[in-house]
Amino acid sequence: MKLAKTMTAALLAGTLMTTAACTTNPETGNRRLSNTGLGAILGAAGGYLLGDIVGGRNSRTESIIGAGIGALGGAAVGRYMDQQEAELRRETAGTGVDVIRQGDDLILRMPSGITFAYNRFDIQPQFQSTLNEVAQTLAQYDQSYIDIYGHTDTTGSDDYNQRLSEQRANSVADYLSARGVARARMGTRGFGETQPLVAPEQSEADRAANRRVEIKVVPFRG
Repeated sequence: MKLAKTMTAALLAGTLMTTAACTTNPETGNRRLSNTGLGAILGAAGGYLLGDIVGGRNSRTESIIGAGIGALGGAAVGRYMDQQEAELRRETAGTGVDVIRQGDDLILRMPSGITFAYNRFDIQPQFQSTLNEVAQTLAQYDQSYIDIYGHTDTTGSDDYNQRLSEQRANSVADYLSARGVARARMGTRGFGETQPLVAPEQSEADRAANRRVEIKVVPFRG
């Protein structure tokens, strides 16, 4: 009952803010919810509309606060993530890395073909310059949690793929940490072959799509 009342109040607050959060396209006259406005509405909803992070928020939040990193609040979340998204898109343009916006979260999807050699988990030298740029931006915009997910295709045993996915996620985390991204902000998880983008795999292109590392950036809210 308490949860239901809290949800109702949060959604009502979001509804009341929606009109103010809308912007009008000057060419079409259509109105849409801006990213800044969406940040305000999700803030009012208390995070119920956001996915969780690796290991939950409590322990990592304590570490982040202990590192002297402040939290974001209200409409500032949307603006902050807009700026970070623009930087990451600029840095990864033409590299094969996809930058995906999900509400106020960002996901950087990195195909393993450009990140790792086959069956290896050390980052390829030709990708390091791109990852250096990403690390610089993640270090600059430090008011966020960072999750790093490793994925494989279905070739090989379940155990092997699980282990490889964990090693690749940890390798990216170690690389970012060595370049100034606070380890307290990061969590890693290997999914092995359990979270495919393409299923069933019927070609090498399908398998290549499923072999990937993803960096998820979630704003640290007050």
